[in-house]
Amino acid sequence: MANENHPGSTGEQEPASASGREQNAVSRRALLRRYSRSKLRRPVVLVPLALLVIAAAILAWHYFATHESTDDAQVDVHLYPVSARISGYVIKVNIDDNEYVQQGSVLVEIDPRDYEVAVDRARADLASAEATAKSLNINVPITSVNTSSQLTSAASDVENAAAGIVAAEKQLLAAHSQVVQAEANDVKAQDDLERYKRLVEKQNVSEQIYDQALAAARASTATVAGARANEEAAQQAVRQAKDRLAQAEANHRAAQTGPQQVASTNARALAALADVQQRRAILEQAKLNLRYTKIIAPVSGEVNKTVVVGLNVQPGQQLLTVVPLDEVWITANFKETQLGGMKPGQPASISVDSNGRTYKGHVDSVAGATGPLFSLLPPENATGNFVKIVQRLPVKIILDPGENREHWLRPGMNVIPTVYLQ
Repeated sequence: MANENHPGSTGEQEPASASGREQNAVSRRALLRRYSRSKLRRPVVLVPLALLVIAAAILAWHYFATHESTDDAQVDVHLYPVSARISGYVIKVNIDDNEYVQQGSVLVEIDPRDYEVAVDRARADLASAEATAKSLNINVPITSVNTSSQLTSAASDVENAAAGIVAAEKQLLAAHSQVVQAEANDVKAQDDLERYKRLVEKQNVSEQIYDQALAAARASTATVAGARANEEAAQQAVRQAKDRLAQAEANHRAAQTGPQQVASTNARALAALADVQQRRAILEQAKLNLRYTKIIAPVSGEVNKTVVVGLNVQPGQQLLTVVPLDEVWITANFKETQLGGMKPGQPASISVDSNGRTYKGHVDSVAGATGPLFSLLPPENATGNFVKIVQRLPVKIILDPGENREHWLRPGMNVIPTVYLQ
């Protein structure tokens, strides 16, 4: 054909007509314009895309550098076990399972009749002890005064008895002198009578003189008898005075034991006061036991009970558990590599799967050791086969006030906390 290029030819064949040449020129210019446009558009599209990638990388680095998150976290709370403090028969249970109770409300009631009797008995014993102590306290000053008076009186009696002995001995001495004098006079009177008798017989003197000598002799004899009687009376008075002195000394010795008697009475009074204190303590304990018949809620929260009416409980027996939902916190187990910039006070957000809500809080503290060290059998790495494993430390996160107002967070729930490092 005339328009085809044959192999081995050395030049191009001219188009058959002018219109064909113009169409080839137009198509050639269109291809050139399209190629130039694609060359100019490619850099314009690639530059914004690269900027977006760099910005996204910067934002991702900033986020991961200022945020730490973990899915190994759960809601925690201190459970309050409520147990009986006395033994008795349960007569009333005022709550049901999972019921929310207020602090101080009566949860369980134990039969109080035995403890009411114990209170009455303790009150009566206290009244008796107080009466005894009162009487002894009155006797102490009376005994003290009486003892002092008796001691003074006994000392005075001893002095008087000693003085009486001295006086009686003086009287005895005088009586003895009178006896000696009377005996001497009697000897003279008897001698005179004997002489006058011989003279009367010889009629040298008159009968009248003899009669006078006889009367004088008889009078002197009587005087001797009277003096001797007075001497015996004086001796008896001396003996009586000595007896009185012995009795007074005995009374004085007995009075000297008065301070010991006062001390003994005072000791009995103190013992009575101690008994009053003991009885008062017994009464207070009985009142406490009566108060313990009503078991109250230590905190506000939901109740998980095991007690039923008719149960005989013993001291220390757990009856129910109160879960204070207002006091829950988050225990987040972060890896040790995540704790470099974490410190108390940093804000945190907590995502909850159960309701899809995010709660606000802050870091309260970091545990002093990893969780396994608090277990019953902590790990032992001294076997020589140590393999380094990244450990986790519990971090306590406190919720902001009012965050758990509806009590949706329950202990044991899994959550995802995120701490914003500063």
